[in-house]
Amino acid sequence: MASSLNYSQFIWNVADVLRGTYKQHQYGDIILPFTVLYRLDAVLEPTKDAVLTAISGYDADAEVPLAMLRSRAKHEYSFYNSSKHTLSSIKGDADTLEQNLRSYINSFSPNVRDIFEKYKFEDTIAELAEHDLLFQVVQHYSKINLHPDNVSNEEMGNIFEELIRKFAEASNETAGEHFTPREVIELMVTLLLTDEEDLMRPNITRDVYDPTAGTGGMLSVADEKIKKFNDTAQVNLLGQEINPASYAICKADMVVKGQAIENIALGNTLTNPAFENRTFHYGLSNPPFGVDWKGAKATVEAEHKIAGFTGRFGAGLPRVSDGSLLFLQHLISKLREPSSGAKQGVADTGGRGAIVLNGSPLFTGGAGSGESNIRKWVLDNDYLEAIIGLPTDMFYNTGISTYIWMLNKSKKVERRNKVQLIDATEMFEKMRKSVGSKRKRLSEDHIKEIAQLFKAFESADDKRSKVFAREEFMYRTITVERPLRQNFAFTQERVEILLASRDLAKLKLDDTVASALRAALEQRVVEAGGVVETDRLEFEKQLREVFDSAGAIVKPAALKKLADELSARDETADPVVKAGKPVADSTLRDTENVPWDEDIHEYLEREVKPFVPDAWIDESKTKEGAEIPFTRHFYEYVPPRSLEEIDRDLNEVLGRIRERLEGLGK
Repeated sequence: MASSLNYSQFIWNVADVLRGTYKQHQYGDIILPFTVLYRLDAVLEPTKDAVLTAISGYDADAEVPLAMLRSRAKHEYSFYNSSKHTLSSIKGDADTLEQNLRSYINSFSPNVRDIFEKYKFEDTIAELAEHDLLFQVVQHYSKINLHPDNVSNEEMGNIFEELIRKFAEASNETAGEHFTPREVIELMVTLLLTDEEDLMRPNITRDVYDPTAGTGGMLSVADEKIKKFNDTAQVNLLGQEINPASYAICKADMVVKGQAIENIALGNTLTNPAFENRTFHYGLSNPPFGVDWKGAKATVEAEHKIAGFTGRFGAGLPRVSDGSLLFLQHLISKLREPSSGAKQGVADTGGRGAIVLNGSPLFTGGAGSGESNIRKWVLDNDYLEAIIGLPTDMFYNTGISTYIWMLNKSKKVERRNKVQLIDATEMFEKMRKSVGSKRKRLSEDHIKEIAQLFKAFESADDKRSKVFAREEFMYRTITVERPLRQNFAFTQERVEILLASRDLAKLKLDDTVASALRAALEQRVVEAGGVVETDRLEFEKQLREVFDSAGAIVKPAALKKLADELSARDETADPVVKAGKPVADSTLRDTENVPWDEDIHEYLEREVKPFVPDAWIDESKTKEGAEIPFTRHFYEYVPPRSLEEIDRDLNEVLGRIRERLEGLGK
């Protein structure tokens, strides 16, 4: 039997027929749906006659009950085709090929017809026919046998994955939008399955979920690896994808693998999540990097405000420019809680997740921001197990730094309340030929090495792996206040500021009173002779006398504001006091980030008061925060070279230049 690689190469060779008429990046839009079509035709072949007999009494466009097909036609699938034709019979008449192929496509049950609609496959058929290529393509496919007896579901899945990979590479300018590099997925799944104690139980069931499924690569790799661990495992793959073309590829891949066809949903995970009442053993996701969520804003904000922590976004909302942390919260909400679904005295462990994010979710947003609140919620609930920093230039559509967040709802005892950081940024091999922005890849040895670091945890004697108490990523932001110190004076400059102020304009003085007030103030400037007053109450009394002499009526609250217009900050003055407490000077206000395990008042005494003895903390403004400064924890200071060493090198270079010039002169 030919290998799956040989099958995929043979199928891809239909590109020889397409070349010249179609561009390379268009091949997959033809090859992938045709491959699905021929697989489904082969799968349905054994029960074809029985199904046609069973549905003979139904209208052509009626949806046939699957329960009836299963009982009458011994039909085991969740889809069917009601056409009297097969692809073999259609091929026999070139003149009616286009018409019959269209009819055959439209005879699938709605759940499969949906795949071909998203592929816009009828347009493809029409275009191939227009260029006299349809018969050649059908002839090419008729030379392979994709019947399950000849190609198992596992082999068919491998074939389709290889075709998806070829398609992604052929259209590398957009591949990263729906395609995660295979080795990155391999690493994520490997880490998910590390120390999964129950995985070897016979006939175990595992549900794997991807809320940003793309073309289904993560689901496929998870399926493959779980079955390598335990070939008796029943693996259910479920996902949701917003892009119709990627959705069609993913759904088709799941169908050819024998997965339940309803397990792949089309739609926006943030606004219209599928599988609302389900949670999963494993969650995998590579959400779009740095993409805004303006379109989902109304729905997401409503869920945040109304549902709170009973919904997905109770912890907080990030800024609208980047929805990464919304996907993180969603993924956590879909992981099983510990001991859910216990059967026969064996309790299931909590769900595990792996999500790829850029650097922004690690640190963007200060204490009290949506991003910080989300990070703190993740840490408070002890969901975060590890973060792995990947090399740059790993993805097809971006060269930025990326990180894998490992999530776990039932950590082992030794991992509880701790977070492991693994620096894998220097673990890569350069690719001979870049694909889009992807210039580096992880080798199998790199994946094994990272997995070993992850498994070793605290025992890892390696600078690339560090373990922290979760509190080390938390802090409190305190607001440090200093007293307002002012002096007051009747000077020409300050009086002009007062006369032009909004506070004075609010009194709405008539022209006569306003003129009298100006004259009284200017007279007071002369009398005061620039003398400064530091007693606020005394100065307000003097200012009251000025207003009274001009016949201007002013209330006490307004008088205080008018006095401020005649003030200046004065470090030698006594603090301004209100209700027995010093008034804070907003221009001197500062903030300090205090480590979580430190008393804020002790911090103030040690770090602030030696420099500003009159400072105090406004505890009403204290905020809790969390950030994960990944790079800082692996930064190693390299001192600059000495001046002597630099001079020596420069003199050596200059010496070589002189020798060269002298040689040219000869």
